[in-house]
Amino acid sequence: MLQEFNIILVETSHPGNIGAVARAMKNMQLSQLRLVNPKLFPHADATARAAGAEDVLRGARVFATLPEAIADCHIVFGASARDRTISWPAMTARQCAEAYVGCLSPGERVALVFGRENSGLKNHELDACHYLLRIPCNPEFSSLNLAAAVQVVCYELFVAGGFQAESAVGDRGEEPLANAEQMEAFYRHLLETIADIGFLHPERSRTLMRRLRRIFNRIHLDTKEVDILRGIFRFAQDHNLKS
Repeated sequence: MLQEFNIILVETSHPGNIGAVARAMKNMQLSQLRLVNPKLFPHADATARAAGAEDVLRGARVFATLPEAIADCHIVFGASARDRTISWPAMTARQCAEAYVGCLSPGERVALVFGRENSGLKNHELDACHYLLRIPCNPEFSSLNLAAAVQVVCYELFVAGGFQAESAVGDRGEEPLANAEQMEAFYRHLLETIADIGFLHPERSRTLMRRLRRIFNRIHLDTKEVDILRGIFRFAQDHNLKS
């Protein structure tokens, strides 16, 4: 899906920035990089800054002019933080992603054009774009470096493409969640344990157990975690009897 989105860099001055952009793209599963008249490319600085995204650099296509670079693209966005004298249709990076990720017809391509590090895109280059591409920023400090701007746009495309954050890290999913019957047995065992070790005050038992249930219900224990905790309960009970 994201292979239809092409990142285009116009007259990049520093080869390290090209490498940093390649890394940002690969982080978000984009790979289509096009370069318009870069000052230095290929270059060792680009490879070093790519830091594992050398395949994106190897696949980069180099063009002499922007019209050549976007010739086969159907929708063209020009990234710009500056207001223009003539009003221009504009979308934020998120609006762009929501409008076009998963909504393109087969064979359609989108170009996301980023200008020079020090001056951005020129007006005649924006004339070739359908929309200005905006990244909402602090209005008093809205200048992003090139790789950071590309990273934000690629992230929005990645999320719109169906990425879902894991609800937890670690081994969640390797063990089935404990069912209601197992959890009730767990709570009975917990109540017995805190009574055996003298922690439970009879007058507070109902309120305390309700709060403990809230804690463990939020966690969604799996069967292995229940077994571990009940093993701790048994140890505590046995140790209390021996003492």
